[in-house]
Amino acid sequence: MKLQLSKNDRSLKGTITLEGSKSISNRALIIQALTTDDFKIEGLSISDDTSVLKDALATAKEEYDLGHAGTSYRFLTALKAFEEGTQILKGSERMYNRPIGPLVEALNHIGADIEYLEKEGYPPLKINAPKENLKNTVALDSSVSSQFITALCLIAPTLPEGLTIHLDGDMVSRSYVEMTLSLMGNFGVSHSWEENQISIAAKDYVAKDFKVEADWSAASYYYVMAAYSEEVVLTINGLKEESLQGDSAIKAIGAQLGVESTFVNGSLHLKKSATDPTVFFEYDFINCPDIAQSVALMCAAAGTQGLFTGLQTLKIKETDRIAALKKELSKAGIIFYKIPSKKFAQKSGKEYYMMEGKANLKESIEIETYKDHRMAMAFAPMALLHPIIIFDPDVVSKSYPTFWKDLESLGFTTTRLETES
Repeated sequence: MKLQLSKNDRSLKGTITLEGSKSISNRALIIQALTTDDFKIEGLSISDDTSVLKDALATAKEEYDLGHAGTSYRFLTALKAFEEGTQILKGSERMYNRPIGPLVEALNHIGADIEYLEKEGYPPLKINAPKENLKNTVALDSSVSSQFITALCLIAPTLPEGLTIHLDGDMVSRSYVEMTLSLMGNFGVSHSWEENQISIAAKDYVAKDFKVEADWSAASYYYVMAAYSEEVVLTINGLKEESLQGDSAIKAIGAQLGVESTFVNGSLHLKKSATDPTVFFEYDFINCPDIAQSVALMCAAAGTQGLFTGLQTLKIKETDRIAALKKELSKAGIIFYKIPSKKFAQKSGKEYYMMEGKANLKESIEIETYKDHRMAMAFAPMALLHPIIIFDPDVVSKSYPTFWKDLESLGFTTTRLETES
């Protein structure tokens, strides 16, 4: 299936009400599952990832299929690791190429009994009943995925002696771990974090009704639309100005790339900045990798030269997002490339990527999404320049099922096209 997306002007006017954050929803669901007394979660994300996790937690099974839901898979692995019985966790083909070794090794060190059913270090997994004597300290490589750290943190207070996590390596996506610990604090569990060590004592979670704030990752796509528009009067409901989400960094980034944000009566208002976008933009996405694609498209809209680092986790997401960005941006005349290590990375130890050019569509282009929801949504705003074709448009359901409907409410035209067999 393909979707033709177009708009007959470059004006962006209207009101959007976003659904709850997938990241917060999934953490809240795990906490709810670990809490003795029940509590209500209001504003739960309607994304596929959250629905998959909610369904998995609702019924005890011997086998679970979590599809593409990487966060749900990792959180459920930790949750099931210390339950009685044997469970098998399956997923999609892409899931079987997403590493989970560091988390499994950490859980097994504590006292879990988890086996790989196919390739060492990757799903699918067989989770057996845990050992009797559990350890209360563990070391974890923090340079691969913050979700591994979060998974351990969430179950830590339910272990007999709590858990101290020693973090090795350069940490990625710290803001997501901070989000986790803040949410845990909301439910009565405190922690200490000194240098590379997180300590969480054994303690019962306290049941407390909870409301999920809207998703800043989803909001980032409207910043991209604003960057491609000539006139913007857009209101977005549901977001918090002081947010737990690292992706709220898009507010400050938008200010540099031509989009002004203001909060009035609890709603976010976007408009074009009075000043021109910066001609050169440098940013480290180590704490907010999920908005890297959005920011790249904003740079392309303005013709801003971008220098990005902190993108290492993008290679193990739903697709290799760096390779996907490079290929799809090239269709609009944008070059995206890794800078040879001798120039920058030799001194810093980081990898740098440069992008140059301004999006210029003289004819319709076809955007491959690589089964990645963020590729579809980040590139959709290019339709403000010229009608485009999006392959596999329903992939947005992973995080934002109503995305195309919301675009229609802003005046975009969507036409479903059958792919040739």
